Amino acid sequence: MFLGVTPGEGEVSSVPQLLTLWPEFLRQFRGASRFLTEAVQGFFANGGERCYVLLLPTADPSESPLTIASLHHGLQIIESLEEIDLVCVPDIMQTRSLTAILNLQAMVLEHCDQLGDRFAILDSCNTADLAVLNQQRQQLVGHNGAIYAPWVIVESSPDPIPACGHIAGVYARNDREVGVHRAPANYILEGVLDLSLSLCDQDWETLNVKAGPGVNCIRSFRSRGIRVWGARTTSTVPGWHYVGVRRLIITMLRWADHNLAGLVFEPNDSALWITLARELTVYCETLWHQGALQGADPEAAFYVKCDAETNPRSSRNLGQVVAEVGIAPTTPAEFIVISLVHNSNGVTFA
Repeated sequence: MFLGVTPGEGEVSSVPQLLTLWPEFLRQFRGASRFLTEAVQGFFANGGERCYVLLLPTADPSESPLTIASLHHGLQIIESLEEIDLVCVPDIMQTRSLTAILNLQAMVLEHCDQLGDRFAILDSCNTADLAVLNQQRQQLVGHNGAIYAPWVIVESSPDPIPACGHIAGVYARNDREVGVHRAPANYILEGVLDLSLSLCDQDWETLNVKAGPGVNCIRSFRSRGIRVWGARTTSTVPGWHYVGVRRLIITMLRWADHNLAGLVFEPNDSALWITLARELTVYCETLWHQGALQGADPEAAFYVKCDAETNPRSSRNLGQVVAEVGIAPTTPAEFIVISLVHNSNGVTFA
């Protein structure tokens, strides 16, 4: 999902438009901003096949073309769009104030966290000052997002541009070729000639701290091209620091919301718990066979618990059925434990 603006008095859209080819964007969005145009082109060049585009009202271009009110309006429009799983807003980076940039990016992160079914690809500021990049890393905290630096230089633009569109294309290609569980890293960025900043090994270690949120670097390697070199999220939750892990959990939630919704009408008793545990076990076994979960056998890869212990009388009185799911996406038998809560409002993970 790409949200952007049109320069000046350009036409806006009230409904996200589905695109499957780059020429469709040129026909439908001739008045789009340069950052949005380059982002969508980079998406298709790097393996993207389907995306939605929404043009938002613009503010005073001399200050910030994208306001909090305009972005809030756009995020409200796309809330009900279940097909999207990535959100990019490259025109945030036209904003002059660092504070305003962080506020707008925090809105996108909050949107993704509240809905729980999508992931934000955020651009770093166009700067050589690592202190500014670290400020972004420290202030932009959310479970469902990742930051990428630096900006990229492409043939069609005289100046560097944000990289989120190219990164989104890599995500789409990685999902199609392997799956969301694999880190979308070590891919060559197609259509990128150079970078606005050359990051060395020491810079990479500074931005990718051992614990906590990180900034993912785009780096140029001699004879190996320009590659995505990192897959850290903006989350502070242990176990959720990696893009592949967090997007796997998002995928599990989307599956549960789609496939288990009908169980809300069943009596909340042992029969329901057995059914829910069986469905989750079959799904986790499928993930294990796909290589998304690690372990020589299913017992080392995951476990599912849904019984009287996870569903005490207090929870049942609230109309909730709770299943505990432990998954090992990186190391066998080292489980990330999540609680699946099912009620009349749908399915959520805690």
